[in-house]
Amino acid sequence: MAGRVKRQLGDVFGLSNFGVNLTCMVPGSISALRHSHSRQDEFIYVLEGTPTLVTESGETRLRPGMCAGFKAGEGGGHQLANRSNDLVVYLEVGDRAAGDSVYYPDDDIEAYLEGGAWRFRHKNGEPYQ
Repeated sequence: MAGRVKRQLGDVFGLSNFGVNLTCMVPGSISALRHSHSRQDEFIYVLEGTPTLVTESGETRLRPGMCAGFKAGEGGGHQLANRSNDLVVYLEVGDRAAGDSVYYPDDDIEAYLEGGAWRFRHKNGEPYQ
């Protein structure tokens, strides 16, 4: 995720039910590996730039004022890619549902919450060393 900077705005105010991030992406960067959450709904709102939303259904170019939502448990996966020559800035909002896990359809990785921290393992269950 080189080239992506996240400011965790929700944490500044002690929000515990949902998180809010102000995220900036330089040209050529991505928001995350393409992923989907088991229990966490996600919402993004584009403030600046023209990111490309990548999902299992294809690609959609977004612009300021556009938004997208990703319902927990629907699978498939999503990510933003900055394929432009300009900075992309967006708000990212997600709930903080207990027991969440993350599926990465394109990569050999799974994430799960344990003791309040994200842990990572291979899809066959072996931990990353």
